[in-house]
Parts: sequence; structure tokens; C-alpha cells
Amino acid sequence: MTPLAVLASADALATVMVVPTGVGCATGGFAGDALPAARLLAAASGCLITHPNVVNGAALYWRDPRLHYVEGWALDRFTAGDLDLRPARSQRLGLLLDAGIEDDLRLRHLQVADGCRATLGLDIGPVVTTDAPLAVSLERGPSGASWGSLGRPDALLRAGERLRAAGATAIAVVARFPDDPGSRALAAYRQGSGVDALAGAEAVISHLLSRHLLLPCAHAPALQPLALQRGLDPRAAGEELGTTFLPCVLVGLSRAPDLVARPSLGWITPPSTTPPLTNAPVEGPLLRRGQIGAVVAPAGALGGEAVLACVERGVPLIAVDNPCVLEVTAAALALAETGATVLPAAGYAEAAGLLLALREGIAPAALRRPLDSLEC
Repeated sequence: MTPLAVLASADALATVMVVPTGVGCATGGFAGDALPAARLLAAASGCLITHPNVVNGAALYWRDPRLHYVEGWALDRFTAGDLDLRPARSQRLGLLLDAGIEDDLRLRHLQVADGCRATLGLDIGPVVTTDAPLAVSLERGPSGASWGSLGRPDALLRAGERLRAAGATAIAVVARFPDDPGSRALAAYRQGSGVDALAGAEAVISHLLSRHLLLPCAHAPALQPLALQRGLDPRAAGEELGTTFLPCVLVGLSRAPDLVARPSLGWITPPSTTPPLTNAPVEGPLLRRGQIGAVVAPAGALGGEAVLACVERGVPLIAVDNPCVLEVTAAALALAETGATVLPAAGYAEAAGLLLALREGIAPAALRRPLDSLEC
């Protein structure tokens, strides 16, 4: 029996699912609209490791013991072998609020957190406000992908350190994002044809904080509610259910696995302002890189670190037809020349079938027709 006994059943095929943030994927580029696909892959594999972009749906979420919520930077480090994942029964959630959030918007987020405490039984607190506004700015790259920057990353890190010192074991961040209700980009996104303009900047915030603190982290943007609109794309409709994006983040982090550093495998040294990491004995089974049995990603977005780290180790790659603004395909990366196992899938239902085949030890080639004869 493998150390997956707590994380998943012994016969599970640990699978990494990646849908890159801010690149307009048809599935996964909106308000948690990849969650049905993630649930299906979790059922097929028995153990799915994925990142918040896949399953965060504003006020909508879904708990599944087979689905493990790992921030994007930490997921990259896990696939590279720098981190292990340790199951957690619950996390104490620190809430980090941007000093740039107006009083009424701050109150809404605090009330949402209280609602999650009262209704869902989550352990939330302490709450810390940054000592300066974070000053988030949004940008768009030449490819059309979204990204962004922080004017005061130091204020973010200091607030995170205060939460960690106060006993938080995971951190939910709420930063004030620019409102632009009349923009063409927002209109296109709400109609289902654009890129999420916030996602790239959100990734910058969570990556920075996770790396600095070595704690599970995720981000929810603070925005003023948008006006009601007819003809909204269903994939964007999850954002219309409430006044904040915080509930899914709190639920996801509440049972996110702990991040356990492995210095012997090239651990990246944290910034000097972070207290040194302690190598305390780790209790319970761990999920390690060597247990990954498959990685699933959009066929046009295969250039991410997690995907390439898995491919480098010979992990089968299921490349799903999931259009986005990128064209980083297996052919563009010349993966066939490296001997990588790339299994094309027309959608996530077919990807689930391929995962079941791998889990049962059935060669995917045996399922395709025509089936070529062997040659000497």
C-alpha cells in the first residue's frame, strides 16, 4: 500500500490537472466552470491534485476528498520534487485584507467570513489588514493573456508574516482590484468570448505569498458589484450569486494539504525576511512527486512548469482539446521527439476514460481503431 492511504484509495492514480490562469480557456477560463471536469477526473483517478483556478466558483464550490486544492506555485514545486503534500483534516484560515478596500466592501467580506464560520463550521481568524494599500494593476500580454502587478508587495508579505505568527496555517487574501465596468474586455468575458482580466494578477499575489510563507494560499478580488445583465454566459454566471468571491477560497483552503519542503531535492531558499524553515518531524502519509501517474492539461497550453516537469519524468500527458489564446502544443514543443507519452483527448469526458484505462493498466492504444499489427 502506498502513502496515499489517507489522501486516496490504494489503487488511485494520482493525477495533476492544470488549466492555466488568464488565458481564456473555453473550460476553466471563467467562474469555476472547470469544476465539473475536475470532479469527473477525481472520480476517474481516485486522486486529483489541482489549483484554485480550476475549482474556484465565487459563491459556488464542491468538496470532494479525492480533490486536493494546491496553489499554482506550490503545484509547480510539487511536480518538480521540491515539496510534498500532507493531508490536513482542517486548516486555521487567516484572512488578509488589502488596506485599499473601502469600508463597505471590507464589511461585506467580513460578513461572508462570518457566514462561513456559522454555516460551514470553518476555523477563520485572525484577520489582518495590510499596512499600506497593495495597489493592484492589471495588464494584458501580446498573446492576449492577462497578468498584473503589485505596487506594494512588501505590505502583502508583512501582513502574511503577521498571520503566520498569529497561528494561521492557510491564508485567504482579498485585494482591491480596479473596477472597470464599461470595459470591452469585461463585456466580452461576461458574454463568454474573452479572457478573465483579473486572473493573471491574482496568480501573482498567491504565488508570491505561498513562496514566502510556505503555506496554502489563495486569492479573492474585491470589486464593487456589477449591474444586472441579460444574456450572460452561464460560465460567468457564478460571479453573479453574491457580492464577494471569497466563499470558494475559504472552503478550498479549509482542507488544503500542508506544504512540506524537501531541501535535499533543491528547495528554493525563501527571502531573507522570512524566518528559517524548521524540519520538524512530519506525521502521517505524504503525497510525493513519484506517485504522479498522469497529468491533464489543455492541448494548446502545455508550456507550464508543472506539465513539463511531469513530462520530463515520463508521466503520461493527456492533452485535452480546450481552446485558449495560446498555441503551445505538443508539436510546438516537439514532445514526440523526446519520447513523451502524449494522449490526445477531444474533451474532459474522454480524458476521464483515458485516466480509467491508465488506472486499470489498459494500454490506451488498445482502445483506438485501427489497431496496427506488431512488426518484428
